[in-house]
Amino acid sequence: MNPLDKVMSYAHTAQLFRPVDLQFARLVCGGERADYFLAAACASASAGEGHVCIDLASLTPAGLWAGPQRVAAEGLWQLCEAPMEAEIWQRQLEHWPALSSPTHRGPLCLVDHQLYLQRAWQYEQQVAAFFNAFPEQQVDDEAQARLILDRLFGEASHNDQKVAAAVALTARHAIISGGPGTGKTTTVAKLLAAMIQLSPSKLRIQMAAPTGKAAARLTESLGKALLGLEVDDAVRQRFPREATTLHRLLGAQATTRQLRYHAQNPLHLDVLIVDEASMVDLTMMANLIAALPASARVIFLGDRDQLASVEAGAVLGDICRSAEYGYSRARAAQLTRLTGCVIAGNDLSDAPRLRESICLLTHSYRFDGDSGIGQLAKAVNQGDSRQAQALLAGEHRDIHWRTLADEGDWQTLLTEICQGYQPFLAAIASGSSPHKVVSDFGHYQVLCALREGAFGVKGLNQSIETALRQRGLLPPLPPTQQAYVGRPIMITRNDSSLGLFNGDIGITLLDDEQQLKVYFQLPSGELRAVQPSRLPEHETAWVMTVHKSQGSEFTHTALVLPRQFSPVLSRELIYTAITRAKSQLTLYGEASMVSRAIANQTSRRSGLTAALR
Repeated sequence: MNPLDKVMSYAHTAQLFRPVDLQFARLVCGGERADYFLAAACASASAGEGHVCIDLASLTPAGLWAGPQRVAAEGLWQLCEAPMEAEIWQRQLEHWPALSSPTHRGPLCLVDHQLYLQRAWQYEQQVAAFFNAFPEQQVDDEAQARLILDRLFGEASHNDQKVAAAVALTARHAIISGGPGTGKTTTVAKLLAAMIQLSPSKLRIQMAAPTGKAAARLTESLGKALLGLEVDDAVRQRFPREATTLHRLLGAQATTRQLRYHAQNPLHLDVLIVDEASMVDLTMMANLIAALPASARVIFLGDRDQLASVEAGAVLGDICRSAEYGYSRARAAQLTRLTGCVIAGNDLSDAPRLRESICLLTHSYRFDGDSGIGQLAKAVNQGDSRQAQALLAGEHRDIHWRTLADEGDWQTLLTEICQGYQPFLAAIASGSSPHKVVSDFGHYQVLCALREGAFGVKGLNQSIETALRQRGLLPPLPPTQQAYVGRPIMITRNDSSLGLFNGDIGITLLDDEQQLKVYFQLPSGELRAVQPSRLPEHETAWVMTVHKSQGSEFTHTALVLPRQFSPVLSRELIYTAITRAKSQLTLYGEASMVSRAIANQTSRRSGLTAALR
């Protein structure tokens, strides 16, 4: 057997890599070099896990695997005669023809002891170059700007929302990060009012979010914030009315990966608001940046502590690390003049320029000091598992904790979930309008961490569906039929021809002609009805993963944790799930799972933070 075939066979049998990783490695390894094969497979697998690159120091069995897989990986390293030290890897790889060089473009890049897929390296450089630039947006009349900001935000000596608006008024790109209820949308509404009043010409303003649900929520929340603003009708008329998805904004097309808008055909806008920026992966961020006109201003909103994007990168988290440096003295003085707030500055020589464009919102207006949900989110975010356990076991009216130790606990879970969905199903049974039914579905939602298994999306969806039928809340279903009245579905593959994108939620109902249709809420608030047979790939959505819930909020959120620990369980996942709840949170799971998840902080490997410095 060819030595490389032997390596491939071993790696496949040990299930150390995905088939696509092995095929990519075979394609680029260049002949018989097993060490090249191993490095390429690890780079591909790392990208599949959401990392932008792989550090040569971690290119070891201990650095990439744990448990039985680590032992199997040690055997693979011996078979490949692969090194364990970064410096040796560097020497062995630097003459590899698959690596890019100034005169040659290969499928991989090796930069500062970090191995990238070529495209990921290009995207990271593009994003870093954009955010490293700090082209100031001049305010012609600071006195007028101060007057407008005072009128919109008040004249308090400390107001982080007001500072965030001033940051965005004086920068071509701004990042506003804050947890739930910190007023990001309110800040943006007042910011846009200030921009409109300070602009001598009409501004073309657009709003976007990664998913349809997030775009609809942005549209709704900005509309509510606008109602509370004391501005004249001329200003109101110039506000954007509807957010769209990033895919729609960039003109994603069904039959190709090409986008309608790019560097050679930029977007037609002056100001862009991007909500839920933590969900924006490296590729999407690079595509968005490329499509921006040179003079455009962009404001990114998000929560840096939430889960990173499903695809590679943790762009918002990497960017917001620059906030730790604070503002420069000159920038602090400018923001103080514009806001009247007391802002300290410094002259750190190694600080990134990006620090001047960031503002962190810290005060939550949704959760007061007595809110169990707010306190629990804070404890999880700070890694305080002891405090989190105390809060779960306490008597807060907005938190409910259920163990999953035995069959009785499992039946309690199913009973309570059926009760949670009963008002939604009752609205259908009473003949409520599709608008009300779709709205009611957002009141209660079950979340989980996994996709497979009894405690994953597939297993829980099946169990809940069965329990609902046994209680007479769903009609009997013929074995060959999947669609039924009341079935919630989630789109899992983009279809721009239908205007449906990954993460969009629809509810199956009968139309006026008694035909089954799936109703989706558009960002405008209107509904779109689609025949079930025309839908792109989708799945039942009584349960969704925490990742898929980002950009959504539910009156009552139920989180189901597995009985056995998985690396997917992390501090960021628990925090994200908790902060989907507006009023009530029920957590099903063992205390040990909660503690281990809080201790497991996610780290995405990338070179973006270093590139921004």
